[in-house]
Amino acid sequence: MESPDPGGRPDEALRRWRLILGRYAAQPLSHAQFDAGDWKLDQALEYLYGREYDGRGLARPPGGLGGAGSLDPSQLRAIDWLNRSRTLFPQEVFERMQTQAIDRYQLTDLLKDPAVLRSMDPTPGLAKALLGMRGRLSGSMRDAVREVIQKTVDEITRRLKNDFVNALVGRRNRQRRSLIKNAQNFDARATIAANLKNYSAERRQLVIQRPLFNARVKRNLPWDVVLCVDQSGSMMDSVIYSAVIAGIMSSLPAVRVKLVVFDTAVVDLTHLAHDPVEVLLTVQLGGGTDIGRAVHYCESLIANPQRTVFTLISDFEEGAAPGPLLSAVARMAEARVKLLGLAALDEGANPVYDRQMAQRLANKGMHVAALTPTHFAQWLAEVME
Repeated sequence: MESPDPGGRPDEALRRWRLILGRYAAQPLSHAQFDAGDWKLDQALEYLYGREYDGRGLARPPGGLGGAGSLDPSQLRAIDWLNRSRTLFPQEVFERMQTQAIDRYQLTDLLKDPAVLRSMDPTPGLAKALLGMRGRLSGSMRDAVREVIQKTVDEITRRLKNDFVNALVGRRNRQRRSLIKNAQNFDARATIAANLKNYSAERRQLVIQRPLFNARVKRNLPWDVVLCVDQSGSMMDSVIYSAVIAGIMSSLPAVRVKLVVFDTAVVDLTHLAHDPVEVLLTVQLGGGTDIGRAVHYCESLIANPQRTVFTLISDFEEGAAPGPLLSAVARMAEARVKLLGLAALDEGANPVYDRQMAQRLANKGMHVAALTPTHFAQWLAEVME
C-alpha cells in the first residue's frame, strides 16, 4: 500500500486506519508499525472516542490496546488526557476534542476542579457546552465557567469589532484622509497614484512608502436595531454570537440596540445588551418556541419604523399557530421596517431550519439568510445607507 505522503513511512495509510478504527482494529491491524508517539495518539483517541463503544454496550477487547499496559486509557486521568492531547494534536483538532469531551461524552471529571476548567482553551464550542450544563455545577465551578465565557466573548469581540465599527460608524469619505490605518478604509487607487515615483525598475515592484486611508462620515441620525433571538438549544451558536454583536453595537454612537430572547416566553434583555457575558449567563436554553409572540413584542418596541432594522434569529420552527407571526411581519414590512430573518448567525453559517416557514416569511417581506457576523455587518451597513 502506497503512502499518501511520498516522503512518509511506507505503512502510513495502514497506520492512519489503525488510529481511526481504534480498539477493534488492534488485532486485525496489529502489523501496523506504531512508534511511541503513535501509541500516545492511540491512547488519547481511545480515552475519548472509546466512550462511543461503551455507550453502545460493547465490551473492551482483552489485552488493552495491544501495546504496553501503561498505555491503557483506563490508567489516564481526565486532566492528564487534556494536557497530553493539547501537545499531541493540532490546535483546531484539540479544541474540537475538548468540546466533545464535555458536550458529547459528558467527561464530568473535567468539571470538578475550577483550575482544570480555567486551563481549557476558551472557544465558542466549549462555551456552548458549559452554558448547557451550568445549572448542574457547583458555585466555585460557576465562577470558573464565567471566566471561560468571558475569555471566549473577549476573543470573538476582538475578531469582530472592527467589522462592525467600520460598517456602522459611517460611510467612507473619499475626499478626506484619515490617520487611522485600517484595512477597511484603505484607498488603493490613491495609494498607487501617490507612490508611483517609488517604482523600482530593478526589482519591478512598486514600493509603498505612504499608504492612504479614507476618513468616514459620522452618522448624525441613529438607527434602532432590534435583535430577536431564539434561545432554543439548537440555536446556541447563534445565541453566543448575537450576544457578542449586541455588545459591540451597544458601544457605537450610531446604533441603539434592543435585545430580546424567547422560547415560549419573551424576555427583554436590552438593559444587559452591553454585557454579552451576563446575557449568556441569563438565557435559558431549551423549551418550545412561540416566535409570533416574540415578534409581536418586538413590534411594540419600534418607534421609528423607517430607521429600524428588525432581525429575527431563529430556525423558524414555530410551535404556535403561524398566523400572528406572519401578520406581525407583514405589518412591519408595510411600515418600511428593514426585516432580516437569520437561520444562523455564526462563523459557520450552516443552518438547519424550517424552509417552508422561512419562505412564508420571505413572502411577507422579510429577507431570509444565514450569515456570518462579518456579512451581517455588511448587510446592516447597506440597509443603513
